[in-house]
Amino acid sequence: MIALPLLGAAILLLGGRRTDRWGHLLGVAMSLASFVVAVVVFFEMIGLPEQERRRSVELFEFIPGVADMGLLIDPLSISFALLITGVGSLIHIYSIGYMSHDPDRRRFFSYLNLFVSAMLLLVLSDNYVGLYVGWEGVGLASYLLIGFWQYKPSAATAAQKAFIVNRVGDFGLAIGVFTIWTTFGSVAYGPVFAAAGGAEQGVLTAIGLLLLLGACGKSAQVPLQSWLLDAMEGPTPVSALIHAATMVTAGVYLVVRSGAAFFPEGSTAALVAAVVGTVTLLAGAIIGMAKDDIKKGLAGSTMSQIGYMMLGAAFGPAGYAFAIAHLITHGFFKANLFLGAGSIMHAMNDEVDMRRYGGLRKVLPITFYTFFIGYLAIIGFPLLSGYFTKDGIIETVVHHNEILGWLAVLGAGLTGFYMSRMVFMTFFGQKRWADDAHPHESPAVMTVPLVILSIGSIFLGGYLILGNTFMKFLGPAVGLPETLPAFHWNTVPGLTTLALVAVGAAIAWLRYGRAPVPVTAPRGSFLTTFARRDLYGDALNEALFMRPGQWLTRFAVFFDNRGVDGLVNGLAAGIGGTSGRLRKIQTGFARSYALSILFGAAVVAGALLLVGNL
Repeated sequence: MIALPLLGAAILLLGGRRTDRWGHLLGVAMSLASFVVAVVVFFEMIGLPEQERRRSVELFEFIPGVADMGLLIDPLSISFALLITGVGSLIHIYSIGYMSHDPDRRRFFSYLNLFVSAMLLLVLSDNYVGLYVGWEGVGLASYLLIGFWQYKPSAATAAQKAFIVNRVGDFGLAIGVFTIWTTFGSVAYGPVFAAAGGAEQGVLTAIGLLLLLGACGKSAQVPLQSWLLDAMEGPTPVSALIHAATMVTAGVYLVVRSGAAFFPEGSTAALVAAVVGTVTLLAGAIIGMAKDDIKKGLAGSTMSQIGYMMLGAAFGPAGYAFAIAHLITHGFFKANLFLGAGSIMHAMNDEVDMRRYGGLRKVLPITFYTFFIGYLAIIGFPLLSGYFTKDGIIETVVHHNEILGWLAVLGAGLTGFYMSRMVFMTFFGQKRWADDAHPHESPAVMTVPLVILSIGSIFLGGYLILGNTFMKFLGPAVGLPETLPAFHWNTVPGLTTLALVAVGAAIAWLRYGRAPVPVTAPRGSFLTTFARRDLYGDALNEALFMRPGQWLTRFAVFFDNRGVDGLVNGLAAGIGGTSGRLRKIQTGFARSYALSILFGAAVVAGALLLVGNL
């Protein structure tokens, strides 16, 4: 699974321009081959008894005495592998059409293959060092893909921002791994989790918070969320890959994989993870409500949905299955939505402003129907995927923590508003196209992946949740709650969620469906400006970190120049000046030296006479 896309990336990068004609086909073939291997492994696994669905694959000694490189195949890792390779392959296929006119299409597919390979290493490793290698590989690949059009200053800046912000989270993860090694003498999951019960609670909490910091960076959770919206500068398939099936899910995987040891239900680390998830789901929803850029609106939505997953993962075995199930269904309907946005941009000369859309449902019928299915899934329309998975998270959280649970219900209502706003502004109302826009449906290589993803968006959630199918499947890897939950459609939180979603959709219809949408965005209130500027996240980072960092740097430069260098240079200048003056004594004339000797002898004789008289 890991080697095939890595081989594809190596061939395309090392082969250079000689692979331009067929490079995209090789990239797709390698990703699909990896998916086939994942499917074979999955069916082998489900053919085994539950207690045997955990197999280790030893590879080689990586760091002597610290970590052996190995892989772990269990229900959790194979679930991620199927998502990464399955949805990733559909994105590869879609990219054939989307990037058809790009002269560097071969290089783009090499980066896609590299991304898939690194993400697979992350989820399949059986130790934290292997996970960290995949973690950094994903960071490198995301930097290359977000900045793929590096000739655009905005793309280059966005790639740098994503890389630097993630370095903050990666630093926390690295310190966490170091602490795990010094505490347990191992970084392999098995020995670490087995010994965690005997460790001091303070140490476990510290490790949990450090791992959570790493998760916040990769999964764009508050306070390390600022890179996500800027990442939309990359090609749209990159957005679908990063935001749906790969990079942003890595943090959720880390929390669930480490949950029993470092995020046990009721612990400080678990509570912080729950609060972070709640704050992020609300922040992402608020940002999405004010964005006119369709990709940035979906990016805010990704922040919000990953927040739901992080919130569910914080409540132990009762929430793990719902969190991962929502992650998997989100991979389908969010990839569907992002690729649908790419299809719209393909038809509208790369226009991303929804205020310049309108009435597109008739000219882009396949894109409209598939996008609409993804929309219904993400808002939790009854019987679609999001209805089962997101409502499962909400029910679980309300049962354990009513305050956070009802805030999650509020977030669902906001989701109903901003996603309905997006649909009405894009596909309904009057045409607001530019004069040179001639919208047309995308080719089959782009629409077929949309159809497949929309089918998953309809049926996958019910298949995973009803009868606790997915919870029982994950049990050998993450454990089961004491009592298996039963799905009920008529609970108070569930009905309230549906009601708020309906209210949000109705308000969006009144504002953007029935009423005309101005091409130029009105100024709006302070709250609107607050949301448009990403809740002033960049300004906050600038005030708290960048400006003090600049002052610290300037002080360090001043101290280095005037203090360290000043002392060294001053001493050197003093010695040089003194030697220059003493050098004048050496004239080279014998009479001068004789006179000096005479003067010195007189001084010595006088000193001796003075001492003798005393």
